[in-house]
Amino acid sequence: MALTKFTKAEKSWILYDVGNSALVLLATSVIPIYFNSLAAADPAVEQVAVGAWGTAETVASLVIALLMPILGSIADMKGMRKKFIIACIAIGVAATVAMGFPSHWLTFLIVYVVSAIALNASFVFYDALLVDATTEEKMDEVSSQGFAWGYVGSCIPFVICLLIVLNREKLGLPLQTAMLIAFVITAVWWAAFSIPLVKNVEQKSYKPYRPHAIRNAVTGIGTTLRAIWADESMRYFILAYFFYIDGVHTIIKMATSYGSNLGIEGTQLVLALLVTQFVAWPSSIIYGKLGTTVGTKKMLLVGIVGYACITFFAAFFLRTATEFWILAICVGLFQGGIQALSRSEFGKLCPKDHVNEYFGFFDIFGKYAAILGTGLVSIFTFVTGNPSLGVLSVAILFVIGFAMLLKVPDRK
Repeated sequence: MALTKFTKAEKSWILYDVGNSALVLLATSVIPIYFNSLAAADPAVEQVAVGAWGTAETVASLVIALLMPILGSIADMKGMRKKFIIACIAIGVAATVAMGFPSHWLTFLIVYVVSAIALNASFVFYDALLVDATTEEKMDEVSSQGFAWGYVGSCIPFVICLLIVLNREKLGLPLQTAMLIAFVITAVWWAAFSIPLVKNVEQKSYKPYRPHAIRNAVTGIGTTLRAIWADESMRYFILAYFFYIDGVHTIIKMATSYGSNLGIEGTQLVLALLVTQFVAWPSSIIYGKLGTTVGTKKMLLVGIVGYACITFFAAFFLRTATEFWILAICVGLFQGGIQALSRSEFGKLCPKDHVNEYFGFFDIFGKYAAILGTGLVSIFTFVTGNPSLGVLSVAILFVIGFAMLLKVPDRK
């Protein structure tokens, strides 16, 4: 599991996952619970807090999906990729700190959406830098190492934040002040681990500068889509990814809110998700090695089946804290691996001088899928009043994703 065999650029690229994962972990655990506490002050919102949270996630995903193909095309020009990721980090860090100030649920949700947009936008440029940081032969392993060290590294600031929040009464802190401290720690961690990426990873693949970049990016969307569709491997892979990553993102984003709605104690939810991080650490590394030896496609199929089983378990059996712990451990087995190998496989399929533009579409399919998943959970929750039916609706997406991935020709 040591990083000694990786180059300076590869290690710097991996470390960015350590930095941003602190906010990712906070957003999938503590932040939804904190939002529920703010929403509880408004009787009209308290009963539909899960739906309100899903709506916020949907809005953030929609903005990213609309912006990234255009910004990705511009970022493919020489020197632009790092400028864009620096801007995203600056906005995201500022918004993360700002989340500690609102006391009204709606204001908090708006600031959270800004933070989520900046964070997820940075992923597009970060993912594209993978082809600059390493070679095609090492992409599976480097991508998996990013997720793996992100999981374990994020636990350090998260545990500190958790101790402050859980012991706020002993420290004489109101909840809002404790959360502000947690947001500041998370923001500083994200910024600090972004520095090696900015310093040591250079954009090697790029297209020549052309004037009227925004106009050309907009008009070139159709050309890029036709190129993706004309490539059989790219076409079936992106369709498969659209469906199966929807389920993955939906489970990640909604798990804590769903568990809280079932009445599971917040501390149990957070500790269980912390265990997910430690399980995902070695699992992601193993996934990367198996992707190289057994085959990326085969390991992705295994991950899809694993997530389909997790969805059925959540819908039919998840009722207590113990069952949530079981769910969290199972998610850890597949979460990092399926995301890491999806990223590296797409990077191998992309033309290197248009990699950021293609990753913009990669993200569009992922984010529009996330809109579908969180939207389904929200609709079924609002209409039926039963969140379990919303969770169950996610399973069909894994079935379709599995079928599409089977159609992807095996890479030689």
